[in-house]
Amino acid sequence: MRGARSGQGAERRPAGAHPAQWVLIAPEAAFDPPKTPDSEPLFTKLRNPSTGEATLYLFNSGAQQLFEVKAFHEEHRSWFIGQTVQQDGRLLFVTPMDPLFLILYYLIKADKEQQGKFQPLDQVVLDSEYPSCPLLLKCADVKQYIQHVTEEKEIGSQKFHKYSQEKTLKWLKKKVNQTVKALKSNSISVGERVLASTFINSKQITDTQEDYVRYAHGLISEYIPEDLSKELLKYLGLTELRSPAPEPPLKDPERDLLGHGFPDNHVG
Repeated sequence: MRGARSGQGAERRPAGAHPAQWVLIAPEAAFDPPKTPDSEPLFTKLRNPSTGEATLYLFNSGAQQLFEVKAFHEEHRSWFIGQTVQQDGRLLFVTPMDPLFLILYYLIKADKEQQGKFQPLDQVVLDSEYPSCPLLLKCADVKQYIQHVTEEKEIGSQKFHKYSQEKTLKWLKKKVNQTVKALKSNSISVGERVLASTFINSKQITDTQEDYVRYAHGLISEYIPEDLSKELLKYLGLTELRSPAPEPPLKDPERDLLGHGFPDNHVG
């Protein structure tokens, strides 16, 4: 069940200032009552697993679950919260996020820097720029499912891990198949979107299985590095679609008035 809530930011503010507030839509699990005073839900910035840039996320009580936070913004919008007017008129959407995607970023980074060396996870998932990063390892089932993306070695009572591209691609393929199933079950048409993203015009648009797989691959690629996205495309047995070469400009005044290039109907 989802509902609209006003959330408060965790950043320090001057004494007497109103706390930062947002209006958000979130599942109830995101704001379960904390079991201890120091385990309240936490809004924090973490490294985006695709771009490496700062992105806002939410840990629920006790950091048992990770949520992605996305903002919908319109100009000249504000909210009435209680007896105050909140000038930040963004509407935040909070949705569950698999923490393995964020952990995967650090596994790949460590694999390149340490040349495939086995390491304890708490030495891999560290980031001086994002001090909340280690909370990813507290999320429920991470230790159970980390085997989907790593090779594991146990020495005594301690476990060591290293990134496995083979296992990761297998895991990502399952994610793609789950996404395809969800798209179909919700009767979401994707054929037109796949064609639009490549600037290819077609009079007959149908939703083929390949269209669904390509579209699902695109969605998953928003959460993985570009190099891994390309490897996943090959692993799925798909070739990279390229936009057709534009026709050479015609020496025609009317053509010049219309302008050159593709129409502005593509999906970014």
